Amino acid sequence: MRESTGGTRERIKAVALELFTEQGYEKTSLREIAERLNVTKAALYYHFKSKDDIVASFVEDRLEKMDALTAWAESQPATLTTRRELISRYADTMFAGDLPTVMRFFEQNQTVLKSLASGQQMRGRMMQLANALCRGDDSPAAQLRAALSLFAVHTSWFAVRAPDISDDERRRLALEVADELLAAIGSEPGEDAEPGEDAEPGEDAEPDVSATPASSGSPQG
Repeated sequence: MRESTGGTRERIKAVALELFTEQGYEKTSLREIAERLNVTKAALYYHFKSKDDIVASFVEDRLEKMDALTAWAESQPATLTTRRELISRYADTMFAGDLPTVMRFFEQNQTVLKSLASGQQMRGRMMQLANALCRGDDSPAAQLRAALSLFAVHTSWFAVRAPDISDDERRRLALEVADELLAAIGSEPGEDAEPGEDAEPGEDAEPDVSATPASSGSPQG
C-alpha cells in the first residue's frame, strides 16, 4: 500500500527534525534527509523545496496551536482563573507529541530562526499569548511576568537538568513557577480582586490598613 501524501510529509518532518537536532540545521543537507528516508531528492522536493520550508512547517503547527489558545483566552474573563487555565493549556501543547523535540531544535538553532520569516511570526504569536495572559493589567511588571510565565514552561526542557525527572514532574514544576508569576498580575493596590479570593462574593472587601504594597500579597492569598 502506498503511503499517503500527508504521511510522507510527516515522515520527512520527523526525520529532518531528528537530523537538525543531532547535527544542527546549517550542517544538515536535503540530500542527507533524503538518504535517511531512503527516497530520492526529487521525491523530497515534491513536498518541501528547501530546509526553510521544513522549518516553516514546524512553526505553522505551533502558530495554529497558539492562535487557538489566544482566541480562547480572549473569550474568557480577564481573571487569575483564566490565566491559570491558559498556562495549563499551553503546557499541555508543550508536552504533547514531538513538541519537546521541536523546542530543542528551536533552542539549538536560535540564530537560524531569527533570520527566517517563520521564526519572526512565532515571536509575534508569543507576544500575543503573553498579552492574553496579562489582559486586564497593562503595567510593565504584568507584561514581564506574563512573558516569563511562558518562558518557565517552554524552557523547562532545558533549565531542569535532573536526570531522572519525569515529564509530569517537569510540567508540574514549570506550572508552579509560572503560577507564582501569574498570581502577582493584577494584584497591585487598587486592582480588583477576583470573587472568592480576597473578598467573598456579594461582599465588599474591607481595605487592610495594615498592609503595604510589599506585604499585601497576591489575589491568590
